[in-house]
Amino acid sequence: MPRPPKRAIGVDLGTKRIGIAISPADAAVAVPYEVLNRSGDRARDHRALAGMVADVGAEVVVVGLPMSLDGSEGPAAVAARTEAGEISAALGASVRVEMYDERFTTVTADQMLASQGVKGPARRKIIDKVAAAVILQSWLDGQ
Repeated sequence: MPRPPKRAIGVDLGTKRIGIAISPADAAVAVPYEVLNRSGDRARDHRALAGMVADVGAEVVVVGLPMSLDGSEGPAAVAARTEAGEISAALGASVRVEMYDERFTTVTADQMLASQGVKGPARRKIIDKVAAAVILQSWLDGQ
């Protein structure tokens, strides 16, 4: 079994925003980190993500894979795989990119924020990074 990475980044790819979470060095916990607003230029967005990966010294990037409820891969999953490949190319060979099933992560994140009393407008500003943390935490738990 390979050793767990020292630091990982979780990514929730959205059409308007990219949610990002991190796991602190040698910790098995995911923390919401940043929301990257889409610029309309995916290459620019991937460079910004690569900068964050470098800033925190991540060894692996875990990208959410939006599977269908029946476990199949629909158009959204195909698009996520394509973009994950582009992210991998932007990061280079020193950072591993993995896909992880993200079914229900946004719902889980929304329920968590609602239970903490975070209201609609404030919730919309952070839900993407909380969803990324849910993805990353699930992946970490599986390690």
